[in-house]
Amino acid sequence: ISISVFPPSNACIGRYILNMQITSCGHTYQRCLGDFYVLFNPWCADDPVYMDNQAHREEYVLNEHGILYEGVHKHITSRPWHFGQFEDGILDICLKILDMGASYHHGSDRDHCWRNDPVHVSMVVNHMISSHTTNSLMKIPENNDYLKGTKPFSWNGSVPILQQWYNGRCRPVRYGYCGTLASVMCTVMRCLGIPSRVVTNFCFPCSIENPLGVNEIFDCTGKNLCGKDKLWRYHCWNESWMARRDLNQCCGDWQCLDPTPLETGRGLACSGPTWVRSIREGELDLDYDGHHMFSRVNSNYVGWLSQNNAKKTKFFCDTWPCGQHLITKSVGSEQFEDITGTYKYELGSVKNKEAYYRAYRRIHPGYCNASNSHIERELSALKNPFLSDSGINMRLKMANCPMYGEDVQLHWLLENLRNENKTLKFNLCAQIITYSGCPMDQFWKDSVTVTLGPREVKKIPLCISYSQYGPYLCDHNIMKVVAVSDPECGELLMVSRDIVINRPPVIVKLLSQPRLKVPCTAEISFCNPLQEDMKNCVMTLEGCGLFKEPMTIDLGTLASNQQARTIVEFTPYRLGSHRLLANLGCHKF
Repeated sequence: ISISVFPPSNACIGRYILNMQITSCGHTYQRCLGDFYVLFNPWCADDPVYMDNQAHREEYVLNEHGILYEGVHKHITSRPWHFGQFEDGILDICLKILDMGASYHHGSDRDHCWRNDPVHVSMVVNHMISSHTTNSLMKIPENNDYLKGTKPFSWNGSVPILQQWYNGRCRPVRYGYCGTLASVMCTVMRCLGIPSRVVTNFCFPCSIENPLGVNEIFDCTGKNLCGKDKLWRYHCWNESWMARRDLNQCCGDWQCLDPTPLETGRGLACSGPTWVRSIREGELDLDYDGHHMFSRVNSNYVGWLSQNNAKKTKFFCDTWPCGQHLITKSVGSEQFEDITGTYKYELGSVKNKEAYYRAYRRIHPGYCNASNSHIERELSALKNPFLSDSGINMRLKMANCPMYGEDVQLHWLLENLRNENKTLKFNLCAQIITYSGCPMDQFWKDSVTVTLGPREVKKIPLCISYSQYGPYLCDHNIMKVVAVSDPECGELLMVSRDIVINRPPVIVKLLSQPRLKVPCTAEISFCNPLQEDMKNCVMTLEGCGLFKEPMTIDLGTLASNQQARTIVEFTPYRLGSHRLLANLGCHKF
């Protein structure tokens, strides 16, 4: 007997048991034929997650290999990630996540009635990734304390995280960061049949008091002080493709889902799903958490000088809005795609201003009837004055792309826009900054007096040696260099630059072509570029389709300029595209 099952497009996803009732010679009995799974189907035109582009379905549903983008908006770095949605046991783990999170949205899981709606499913998954419940998938470390868990940046893929959660009786895995959370969510959503991708937003504001403004506070040396607001250097979230029938939307479109708990007016909360198009249009009443997502890509930046911990004065500096650059992996390519235009219109355009005014009225109820000109006056009063208003232009330009062990070389460019001489005293400093905007150690300070003739342009070289920054650099590899004018000069001027220190490369080379169930070898090599020993070096390997369990290799101590080579043997266990991921950890990073 050949049996075909055609579940309707509104069937609830999950695991089903198939029984057959047989009547023969007056006797009726049942036989269990087995079980099967029903998932969302982006190939089916009647399904709410239908995606009509085959190349997009292959990328956003079938592709197990992804790329995470990090760094700063002027220096974007990337690293590979293994989603692994088709690995053995992952589908059962994803359905377990829905079981554990069922009470979040509906109070009970009776009849599983919500599981045919990708909106409700995405809300449950979003909540389960990193909420403060006892069964959430991951925890975020407090105060960069990783002692009781795994360093957030040492993960190579989602599979070990999901397996550790499942095998550990659904207790949260320690530890993750926004990129890890978004990637694990992408794995779960793709596994359930919902097209998904990871998005990185550079210059991401986290402000409690003013939704459309983020403040950074500095002292007279240029040191960034820890305030209530944080300007994240980057932040990752998830986008999933679905029709929003709760918004009378018949066709699929990208919906924004942020599984990282962030401070909001109702406390720590995850955001979404939010229709990306509603963010661009400023139509914030349409959707869940629309005003939070709008502010995260449209807030204005304000820099303040704090004097004697009491008086605060705005700097003259280059002002810019947050959300300068939103990117994701391109379809069928290792390059990134700039999707900023899907979240916001071109800065300064008529449509951009109209969307901003529309959103401003919804975020600030006191302005619901205010004219556009009234709102514009309010915004102008909040922003920093431009450097050009003071008659000076300044910027910090990188002279090299530094790697661990190399000195940081910068050019400080100054231009006098006036026809008279200018003499200014500046304080300079460099400080470690985490990716989430938390200021850490200030390790370098200097002061210089600059004299500029009428319309004169000067280029001043700056150098920060490895011996100065090396002992302080942490996992995030980011430092901030700031130049501020001395308050006694009259005008308060500031220029800053975020700098990423590149990690030394780990070279992975397959020595033979992987073939199913045929032994294969690979060579992993790494050279210590520092003029000092690297201690406690550990290599973490994950082989997508090559070996099922992550592999850890203890390299011990590597002397200066020492080359480490390791030969790894394995037997590919399934067909498909293969990738070997390597991550090096030591006392330095």
